[in-house]
Amino acid sequence: MNERILLAEDDCNLGLLLKDYLTAKGYETELFADGKSALDNFAVSSYNLCILDIMMPEMDGLTLAWEIREREPSIPIIFLTAKSQQENIIEGFRAGADDYITKPFSMEELLYRIEAILRRAKSKETVKKDDKYKLGGYIFDNQKQILNYRDQTIKLTTKESELLELLCRHKNEVLERNYALRNIWIDDNYFNARSMDVYITRLRKYLKSDPSVKIQNVHGRGYKLIC
Repeated sequence: MNERILLAEDDCNLGLLLKDYLTAKGYETELFADGKSALDNFAVSSYNLCILDIMMPEMDGLTLAWEIREREPSIPIIFLTAKSQQENIIEGFRAGADDYITKPFSMEELLYRIEAILRRAKSKETVKKDDKYKLGGYIFDNQKQILNYRDQTIKLTTKESELLELLCRHKNEVLERNYALRNIWIDDNYFNARSMDVYITRLRKYLKSDPSVKIQNVHGRGYKLIC
């Protein structure tokens, strides 16, 4: 069965061009001209990846991404953004984006990013990982993407879970920044690095109840999970 892509793009010409191109490359692609119709369809259909324009009527791409993440935490999301919307990229990563591409872009570049993200998603399904990690008073369930502390339960996003799992596998060692970026974000560019900083801040907030558990900055290198 071909992998299915949800494409939300309000520019009719660009949307149809993308749909035809991705269909020709073997992806079953459904196009929606606004965020609301895309979300309504997402609720009743199954997809392998979402491509979302940021500026759309009815519901913008950032809001749509948040809503999609509530329903399906693990589905990959790529944002389409204009150069004038660069400030929205970090907000996009906060909404759970896996990647972004700036308009105008080449079809070949978009195809590469789609293939890389789907390939990474498939490889993660085959890599053997521990189901649970003990971090001080916390129990991290990697499969369920849940962090438990006493009677407190925190539901993690896919990116949060992936980053915490990587930190756990390198517990009390330095997790190299570029290695983490390439492993989770594919590309170690500036905006992905800023995105990772956002997720590190979130994880520190989640882990603050136990002072014996810390994520330290290692200057010029990366991070160290100490517990």
